Amino acid sequence: MSLTPKGRATRQRILDATAAYLRSDAPGEVTLDDIRSVTGTSKGQLFHYFPGGKDELLLEAVRGEAAQVLEDQQPHLDDLASREDWERWSAAVVDRYRALGANCPLAALMSQMSAPGAGDVVFALLAEWRELLARGIRAMQDAGEARADVDAARIATSVIAGIQGGVQVLRSTGDVDALETSLALHLDYLSGAARPRMPDAARSTG
Repeated sequence: MSLTPKGRATRQRILDATAAYLRSDAPGEVTLDDIRSVTGTSKGQLFHYFPGGKDELLLEAVRGEAAQVLEDQQPHLDDLASREDWERWSAAVVDRYRALGANCPLAALMSQMSAPGAGDVVFALLAEWRELLARGIRAMQDAGEARADVDAARIATSVIAGIQGGVQVLRSTGDVDALETSLALHLDYLSGAARPRMPDAARSTG
């Protein structure tokens, strides 16, 4: 679609307002009337900028929220080669979600999983996020700052699950303690010394 600068600004305003609505406590099943109300646009305007209607608009908003989840963690997410790097990244994650409170893009994504195409967007986000974290874990392992006996991809998956859980607790209680605790425990596990393997004979006589 070819738009004038004013048209692009209007389209972006609609997207921004929709994304803000998705991050609020209001959404369940989002209707076209909901979107018209929060964006202050007519039905004709919405279909002019988003010919696919509500589904197209929601998918665009979900894509933007997915990108924001990773953007909020930069530049730390691309530089996770030491314990100090992970501590800076963890602090940035906690600070960001503390500032956002209940209105965060991660929660918005999870609330819209049933929207057409949203599942694919979330799947791609989680895959990219997991790879970035796993890359950092492998860099720590190469530097001797993380346990060599852990699977980087599996730990990365667990870290993301911990963040998701912590964000849900934050949305319910306003408390970031669960998020901070999960990140700290994962880092302690990663940087701790690998437990020595006990010989079979010692196990049988211990």
